[in-house]
Amino acid sequence: MQNFPSDILKTIKEHFEEEKRTLTERVHELAKQDPFANPERTNDNAASDTEASEESDHDRVAAMVDELKTKLQNVEDALVRIEQGTYGACIECGNMIDTDRLSILPMATLCVSCEQKKSTKGGK
Repeated sequence: MQNFPSDILKTIKEHFEEEKRTLTERVHELAKQDPFANPERTNDNAASDTEASEESDHDRVAAMVDELKTKLQNVEDALVRIEQGTYGACIECGNMIDTDRLSILPMATLCVSCEQKKSTKGGK
């Protein structure tokens, strides 16, 4: 298996580490905005429209946090692959993922061929 030059891999790793910091900060910021995070909320006697608004805000925040956590997990997985020396290799066939694909999807784990096979199998 062919590996990335160490200077390029270092740059990619730095990018992922910065992305990880940014995503982590964003998750914490959103968690503070969640109206359900307020412990006093259970003791208030808010009107039903206020309650509905809080529920809607909570659902919105929860969805955004879930999406960010998924991205964060993908970044962490990519960092593990860098440490293991497998970053840029397709997890299905072991071939190198095209650098053009990685420049667009830096956390890609499948080469185009395996991605197409997966999509075809999944009925997509």
